[in-house]
Amino acid sequence: MPGAGTFRDDFGASVVVALVALPLCVGVAVASGVPAELGIVTGVVGGLVTGWFRGSALQVSGPAAGLTVLVYEAVQAYGLPALGVLVLAAGVVQLGMGMLRLGRWFRAISVAVVHGMLAGIGLVLISGQLYALGGVEAPGQTLAKLRGVHELGTQADLAAVLLGVGTIAAMVAWRRMPARLRIVPGALIGVAAATAAAVLLRLPVEKVRVTGVLAAVSPPGWGDFEVLASVGAAGTVVALALIASAETLFSAAAVDRMHDGPRTEYDKELIAQGVGNSMCGLLGALPMTAVIVRSAANVEAGARTRAARVLHGGWLLLFAVAFPQLLESVPLAALAGVLLHAGWKLLPARAVAALWRTHRGEAVVLVVTASAIVVTNLFEGVLIGLGLAVAKAAWETSHVHIEEVWEDEELCVQVLGNASFLRLPKLLDALEALPHGQPVRLDLSGLRHLDHACLTALEGWERTRAPLPGREGVI
Repeated sequence: MPGAGTFRDDFGASVVVALVALPLCVGVAVASGVPAELGIVTGVVGGLVTGWFRGSALQVSGPAAGLTVLVYEAVQAYGLPALGVLVLAAGVVQLGMGMLRLGRWFRAISVAVVHGMLAGIGLVLISGQLYALGGVEAPGQTLAKLRGVHELGTQADLAAVLLGVGTIAAMVAWRRMPARLRIVPGALIGVAAATAAAVLLRLPVEKVRVTGVLAAVSPPGWGDFEVLASVGAAGTVVALALIASAETLFSAAAVDRMHDGPRTEYDKELIAQGVGNSMCGLLGALPMTAVIVRSAANVEAGARTRAARVLHGGWLLLFAVAFPQLLESVPLAALAGVLLHAGWKLLPARAVAALWRTHRGEAVVLVVTASAIVVTNLFEGVLIGLGLAVAKAAWETSHVHIEEVWEDEELCVQVLGNASFLRLPKLLDALEALPHGQPVRLDLSGLRHLDHACLTALEGWERTRAPLPGREGVI
C-alpha cells in the first residue's frame, strides 16, 4: 500500500479510473440485460475487494464488455435470480484454478484464439448495440440481428441515433485533444455531452432506469442453486471462469509492458479474481474481470500502487449512493455509443492482416473462432477455435520424411520424424509406390514418435508385401 510519497499519485489516478469506469459499468450492465446498478456493484467489488490483493498492482477489475454476450444469454436462459449462483460458482472455479497454480497455463492459449474470441465478442456486441443505438428492440439471435441491420434505417429513432453517433464522435475527437485535457476520459465526455443535449432539448429518448444500488443487490436464495444441476448452466459456469480468467491474465501481460513496477503473479491474480467473483455472486451482481481500458487509464494517470484501484471502488460507491438521479438522465443511446466504440476496438483488423502475411494458419484459426461465436455462442465458438488450434498444431508437428537408399542391391527406406495418424495417408502412399520385386528394408530408427495407427498400418503393409524367395522385407 502507498506511503506518503505515492498517495498523491494514487489518489489522482483513482479519480480518473472511476470516471472511466462509471459509464462502462452502466453500459455493460444495460447490454447484459440486467439493472444498471449491478454493473456499479461489480465495479465497487472490483475496487474495494479485488483491489487489495497482491496479484497485479496496477490492473483494475470490473464488469467487462467481453462478458456481456455470455451474461445476456445466461439471464435469458435461466433468469436474473440465477445469475448470482452462476457468478459465485465461476468464482469458486477460479479460486480452485489459482490454488492449483493453473494461472501460468493461460499463457499457453493460442493468441489467434484469443484474438478470435475478442473479434467474435466485438461483432456480437456491435450487432446488438446498433439496435440499442436506434431505440429498436433487437431480435434474439446474433445472425437475426445481422440480417435485420438493413431495416434499422426505417425503424430507428432519429433523436436516439444522433445522440449515440454524437457520443462516438465526441470520444474519437477527444483523443486528438492536448494531453492535459485527455486526463478526463473520452467516454465520460461523450456520455456527458449526450446527456446534456437530451436534457436541454427535452428529447423523448429512453434513459437509464435506476432503483438504487442497495435495492438492486439481491443475494441468491437456496432454491436458486438448483440451476447448477443443468448441464447448460454448468457449461456457462465453466465458460465464465475460463473467459474471465483468460481476459484477466492477458490484460495483466499487457499492463506489465506498460510500467516498470512489480510484475504480475498470475496465480495470486487468479485467486483475487475468484474472491471478487464469489463476492459478486453473493451480491447477485455481474461477473468481473480485469479490463485493459481501465487498467491502461490507471497506469497512464500515474498510479504507483494498488491503492489507486481500491480508491476507485470507493469513488464508484460514493457516486452511486449520493447521485443516483444523475444516472437517470443518461440516454441509453449514449451508452450504446460507448459500447459500439468498445466493440469496434475489439476487432483485430491489424492482427488478421499481420497473421495472414506471416502465419496464414493462425489467421484461419482467428477467423473461424470469431465466425463460430457469431453463428453459435461464445462458449461453443471458443471451444471450436481451441479445437482447430490444437488440430493445426498436431498437423504441423507430425512431419514424416521418407528417404530411399540402395545398399548392395537392397532398397533401404528410412522413415524420419513423427509418424501419427494425421500423416498415415502420406506414409502409406510412399510405401505402396515402392518398386515390387525388390527386397526392401524399412528403417524406423529415425522416428521420434510412432502412434498405434501407424504401427498397425506398417505391420499390415509388411504382411501384404510378398518377399522374394530366400529374402525377406524387414521392418
